[in-house]
Amino acid sequence: MKEVLSMERSAGILLPIFSLPGPYGVGTLGAEARAFADFLHAAGQRWWQILPVGPTGGGESPYTSVSTFAGNPLFIDPAALAAQGLLTAAELKAAELPEEDRVDYAALRQSREMLLRKAFSRLDGARAQTVRDFTERNPWVREYALYRALKRHFGERAWYDWPEEALRRHESAALERWRVTLAEDVAFHAWVQQVFFAQWAELKAYVNGLGIRIIGDLPIYVSLDSADVWAEREQFLLDGDGTPSKVAGVPPDYFSEDGQLWGNPLYDWAAMKRDGFGWWIRRVEGAGKLFDAIRIDHFRGLESYWAVPAESETAKTGRWEKGPGMDLLGVLTSWFPQLTFIAEDLGILTDAVHDLRNASGLPGMKVLEFAFSGPDNAYLPHNYPAHCICYTGTHDNDTAVGWYTHAGKEERAYAEGYLGAAGTENVRKALLRCGQGSVAELFVAQMQDYLGLGSESRINVPGVAEGNWRWRMRSGRDSAALAREIKTLTHTFGRC
Repeated sequence: MKEVLSMERSAGILLPIFSLPGPYGVGTLGAEARAFADFLHAAGQRWWQILPVGPTGGGESPYTSVSTFAGNPLFIDPAALAAQGLLTAAELKAAELPEEDRVDYAALRQSREMLLRKAFSRLDGARAQTVRDFTERNPWVREYALYRALKRHFGERAWYDWPEEALRRHESAALERWRVTLAEDVAFHAWVQQVFFAQWAELKAYVNGLGIRIIGDLPIYVSLDSADVWAEREQFLLDGDGTPSKVAGVPPDYFSEDGQLWGNPLYDWAAMKRDGFGWWIRRVEGAGKLFDAIRIDHFRGLESYWAVPAESETAKTGRWEKGPGMDLLGVLTSWFPQLTFIAEDLGILTDAVHDLRNASGLPGMKVLEFAFSGPDNAYLPHNYPAHCICYTGTHDNDTAVGWYTHAGKEERAYAEGYLGAAGTENVRKALLRCGQGSVAELFVAQMQDYLGLGSESRINVPGVAEGNWRWRMRSGRDSAALAREIKTLTHTFGRC
């Protein structure tokens, strides 16, 4: 087993950036994010877990980003741009939207891009130089900015549907010609990324200054229509036209009887290994600038992954193929000893997956909402190893209230017996006490579970394509009284 640093006994809260309250239609990296960090500090929490922060593709899922390196422009704080003189007070006021419980992405995308382009039009020479310096330090920006400019030029079509073959093939002469043709738009997208990362660095410094660290998610796969696949297709299993013969997914499981057909291209693991996993090293290096700990999404796919024929309509027709295992994990943990890695070891697990997690030394995940089927269930706290992370539920689960409300009769009865509580509110509180009191090094609850919210506040329903990734916390819900309540609970179980 690889030696790893302990996370110490601590607690944290899961709240995505888009779920933060505020006046601009979606959570941003501005004042509300700092206010939530203050809340975490007052609540005795030492971790803030978020979801991926890349620019989203279809369905607005943060797990279908168009870039593994870039930041989401929607998270840029307009107030900070106004403070820099790039937006007028009237423009800032016009950017405000009525506070709702859900993000309206369609309305937001129209208004936010126009606002950012207004700010970009007011750049002076010094700020333009800052963008050029940022691009020089981050080589991925050149390809990403050109990709976004080309997408806009070609009516948002996927790169493999662009009319020019040389562009689809990412040939140098075509790239340079289009860089000139679309220079203004390329510069805009580079500036957007410079602003995102500058705002993120300020937020992270503030959060870390309170003694709080950030857990981010590293999706195991990237989207077929992404700057990553377009610019570095040699890393993926694609034919000459950029078409995959097999795609990623998971077999039928707890979440879906048909499995989940994700559709992401699969990696050419043999080519990546020959290269020393350079793409992954660059990827984790980028994530390390954002996060203090990285949750490796779909960890079991590093042992064996579910490969589905591209023409399949469901994931049922897939089969298991061998992943990179310790060849990759050994490289990442050696290259980045300053980062904490967490294994998202959920789903269909085998002895080989458990052996890989143990060999890597990474803490795995225990989800209380999966626990209440009988005394031998590995997710029950009395069966935990100390080196693990306990969750009430993840972003793919219902809220604690929603879970209890929809639980079957036998599951509910066992949970009530185990927790020593009955009734929605009593069980919610008992579930939080159970997680806090477990031997797990870290306990994380969804913010909705501390707020006592039901299924209407669920973040994602796996296997359902539309309507996810929209829930927002209302202003004022993260109150001083709630912080005191959480801190008392956290202190009681030695996690402050």
